[in-house]
Amino acid sequence: PPLIQGVENKEKQNRPSLSTYMHRFDQHQIQVFTVFYLLIYNFCSFIRINPLSLVEILLFVARQMSDQKDAIVFLEKTREKVKSSEEAVILCKTAIGNLRLEINDVPKEIEEIEETLNNLPGVTSVHGRFYDLSSKYYRLVGDHAAYYKDALRYLGCVDIRCFPETERQERAFTLGLAGLLGEGVYNFGELLMHPVLESLRNTDKQWLIDTLYAFNAGNVEKFQSLKSAWGQQPDLASQEGKLMQKIQLLCVMEMTFTRPANHRQLTFTEIAQSAKIPVNEVELLVMKALSVGLIKGNIDEVDQKVQMTWVQPRVLDLQQIKGMKERLDFWCGDVKNMAMLVEQQAHDILT
Repeated sequence: PPLIQGVENKEKQNRPSLSTYMHRFDQHQIQVFTVFYLLIYNFCSFIRINPLSLVEILLFVARQMSDQKDAIVFLEKTREKVKSSEEAVILCKTAIGNLRLEINDVPKEIEEIEETLNNLPGVTSVHGRFYDLSSKYYRLVGDHAAYYKDALRYLGCVDIRCFPETERQERAFTLGLAGLLGEGVYNFGELLMHPVLESLRNTDKQWLIDTLYAFNAGNVEKFQSLKSAWGQQPDLASQEGKLMQKIQLLCVMEMTFTRPANHRQLTFTEIAQSAKIPVNEVELLVMKALSVGLIKGNIDEVDQKVQMTWVQPRVLDLQQIKGMKERLDFWCGDVKNMAMLVEQQAHDILT
């Protein structure tokens, strides 16, 4: 027995350990991948292939690289090979930007890509990928307005039915908050009409939909009544003053929009009642609305009236479209009555 045991111990000493096998396996994988990479890269270098398709193939190779910095270098070399195609170059730069984000680096390519993208005709297959990258970046740096704009553009390039329900809800919630908090964001119609927002309906975040509709309509009273809900959200609660000013500006804008074109004279008292502010603060509010370009008009401080001449175009929700239709019908009726009057009085007018 001691002899047999000694032989067994000697065999154990000579037997490779599991870690040795794993090391050999990793080395084999690296060798196989290197050969695969060289094969694909050289193959694509010598055959005639659509540059965009070439980048799609090489992106798959780049994703297999364990070191993002190596992948960035690889894609930068690829970019030089596809300079003849703007779309292929954009796709390369977008992929490089995503890799930079993964290693917490600033994707310097964003401004370059956007400038090139604006020169492309129509919406291409690379638009969505760029807007996905830019919205991720703006979300990380806390630029609410830029995130809102590009995240909406991204959703316009994809089919949201491909996203899981949880992701749709997260995107809708983040977009809603960004719209409310974004500096200079006064147009909520596009988000309100987008199907992604429906993922929040009849959930514990239904209040966000109601708040967005209140902002879009400039309904200060509705916004105040929802404070028990939005006040629980730290980002919104900490910016209550700015949110109140934004909805008051939208209130002035909505009052201008809903008035007939020939009756857009608002009194300070009317504005104060709708915006829920003292009369002596109305002039400052109107001046702010004029300065940010929401409306155009003149302030008569003596008579305490504001004559509106223009309101900023925006995407309308269904209720606003319905109101516009009613005003258009009323205008058509006036035109018809005037035409009949001219027809009846034509003899007197001509003579």
